[in-house]
Order: sequence, then C-alpha cells, then structure tokens
Amino acid sequence: MSKITEISTNKLIKLLNDTNNKIIDVRSINAYNGWKLEGEKRGGHIKNAKSLPAKWANYLDWIDVVHSKNILPENNIIIYGYNSTQSNTVSSLFEKHGYKNIFIYNHFVDEWSGNNDLPMDKLKRFNKLVYPKWVKTIIDGDTPPEFNGNKVVICHAHYRNRHAYLSGHIPGAIDIDTLALEASDTWNRRSPEELKSALEQHGITSDTTVILYGKFMTPNNDDEFPGSAAGHIGAIRNAMIMIYAGVKDVRVINGGFQSWKDAGYKIDTDDVIKTPVSNFGINIPNNPEIIVDVPEAKEMIKSKDADIISVRSWAEYIGEVSGYNYIEKMGRIPGSVFGNCGTDAYHMENYRNVDHTTREYHEVEEIWKEANITPDKHLAFYCGTGWRGSEAWFNAWLMGWPRVSVFDGGWFEWSNNPDNPYETGEPEESMKVEV
Repeated sequence: MSKITEISTNKLIKLLNDTNNKIIDVRSINAYNGWKLEGEKRGGHIKNAKSLPAKWANYLDWIDVVHSKNILPENNIIIYGYNSTQSNTVSSLFEKHGYKNIFIYNHFVDEWSGNNDLPMDKLKRFNKLVYPKWVKTIIDGDTPPEFNGNKVVICHAHYRNRHAYLSGHIPGAIDIDTLALEASDTWNRRSPEELKSALEQHGITSDTTVILYGKFMTPNNDDEFPGSAAGHIGAIRNAMIMIYAGVKDVRVINGGFQSWKDAGYKIDTDDVIKTPVSNFGINIPNNPEIIVDVPEAKEMIKSKDADIISVRSWAEYIGEVSGYNYIEKMGRIPGSVFGNCGTDAYHMENYRNVDHTTREYHEVEEIWKEANITPDKHLAFYCGTGWRGSEAWFNAWLMGWPRVSVFDGGWFEWSNNPDNPYETGEPEESMKVEV
C-alpha cells in the first residue's frame, strides 16, 4: 500500500530543495498561471511545482501525462490544491498507479500564499490568458479581476467556417474570419489600411478589450481547407495581428471554446450583428516590432544575437511533406531552429495540454532551452503561413520574453522565391549560414 501523509508548511519548506520531491499543483492551469481564484493572497504557484489539474483525473491518458512531466514512481509526490477533495482525488490516482510516497499539503491558501517569504512563481502576462468565469462575469454585467471596464468585443475566430460559429458560440460573441486580418494570396497580415477597416467593421478600436477564442473541430488534411477546423490557432493568429495593429488589451480564452463548454456555461447559436465604429483611434501598426518580413529574417539568420524558429512538424522540417495542400516545395529555411509544434500544420500538441489549454509555461521554456531557444536573443517564430508561429510567439510573449516576433512570410513566402536557399533531410549541428 502507498503511504499518504498530510504535511505542514514547515515540513514542505524543508522538502523544497530535494529534486526527488515532485510538487504537484492540482488546481486549474489558470490558477497555476497567476489568477487568484479562491481568495489566495498571492497569485501563482509554489516555485518548481508542476501543473496537473484535478480536472484531468477523468482522462484515460492521465498516467501518460504524468510520465511526460517526468513525474516517476520513485519520486516523493507532494500534492496541493484549493481543497482536500482535489488533492485526495489526484492522490488516489497516483496510488492506483503504484506511487508509494505521497504527501498532501492543505495550507496553500491560508499559509503559503499569504507569506511573502515563501517562494512562488507566475506567468508574467497571465491576465492576457483568461478563463471562462472571467468572461461570463463580463457578459453578466459585472467586473472581473484584472479588468478596467473598457468596452468589450468577444470574437469567435474561424477560417472560412461560419458554421463553427453558428453551431454554437459564447453568448454575445461576434464571428471574425481570419481572412479579415490576413490575405489569402500571401497569408501575411493585411495592409495597415485594410486592418484599420476590418477592425472598425468589427467594432474594435485601440481602446477596446478584445476577447478571442476559437473552436477545435478535428482538422482533416484531405479537406480543401483543413485550417477551417483549427479555430483556436486562428484565434491566436488574430490576437497577434491585433496586438501588432495596436489594440491595447487583447485577451485569449485559455483552451478556447472547449474550456467554455467544459465549464457548462450557456451556448448560443444566433448570428450576432457586428456594430462598426468610425475610427480605430491610432496609426497602424502601433507595435511593428512583433512582425518581421523576409529581409529582416535573413539578417536574423546571420546574427549571433537572433534566431528564426521553425514551429512545424518534424516531417515538414526535414522535407518529407510540405504540410499544406497548396504549398509544393518541401524543406526548411537554412539556419532555422526546430521548434516542434506537433504532428502537422493544424495541431499544436506540444504547446497545449490535453484539454486544449496552454501548456505549463515552464515546460515550454525547458523544451526551448534544450533547443537553445533563449530569451536573450531576438526570436522570430514561423511556420507555413503564420498560425502556428503566432501561437508559439504568444507563449513567449505571455512569459514576458523581451524580443519576440513572428516571421510572417514563413515557409510559404520563402519557398515561393526560387532564389531563396532551402534544405531537406536531418540537419547537421546547428550553425549560422549565409542567405
């Protein structure tokens, strides 16, 4: 039988620096990131804790998630949450899977979070990644935390797929096609004049709080437009372009429509009419530094102080597939660093949790560190056309990394120019190259 022991704050302090002890935060990923959801004095998590929400206890692949986080049976497991019910649910699962030394800490709210001398950590821009109840509070006419009362526009993002919106959306949300903000001939962001017009047509000014989300609908590479089923990646793409344009308060719902559905909140199917505004308010782009184009990308490849990051699948990176039914050339940009997204052009498994929420940011940071993707450099993330690159950029931006951009043209624009070099096959040891 496993041994499950309740421990005190003083005992936990003594266990903190032993690497064989794995501290497990079973609250929601939103609480882990920094939201104060149950009266804690400080938002965030106990330093070095891993996120393993009790919500995931019902998933069949729970133990696979545990192993992927390098939480092993030989470790001492220290579990904490908002209440003993959460902790006991997860401790029972660990016990079921053969973990022997399990400890429960029940004083996070009343003792740990209120003591400034005890170490905690949080996602720097956690408030830009919102949770369903936060959005519902606004819909209900109340003011949630970390909100200044701006006019709000909730946008259900999609690509050529109003059915994704009309088949069920958050009450009051308007739909926004990604084509409003990016051009189908280049897949780059639209011109400043076009962005201004599109944002005004959707009722958005620079001072509007925009809440974005999308719906995951199992993309199929055999479809004419596979991206039409990858709505939440599209939502983050739109968020990046809005920030580039100059919308000052852009929020993304963590986990998209799936999180709203999981919360059990009302879902509407009406077609909400957009209310245009007369003037966006400032010149576009207001944040031009978050997007780079081909000339700057070439300079970054040559620089020791910069990298361009290929957020593509391994098969795309080594040139086995192009990744898209409208891109012929296969391969990678010489000098690009592999920033593995997942299985294909329409999935971001390596940046997502099993419930579609953003992955624990420490894990993303560790994966990047192993690939020598570090915050001291200027980084430009790219993929085939900009969606996956935007989501990787969003992760780094949320973490507060100081010089992060999206290489907007990506493989599509690069490969369309026959004068640009490219590589296939497994790369040799990474090095800077002339392009």
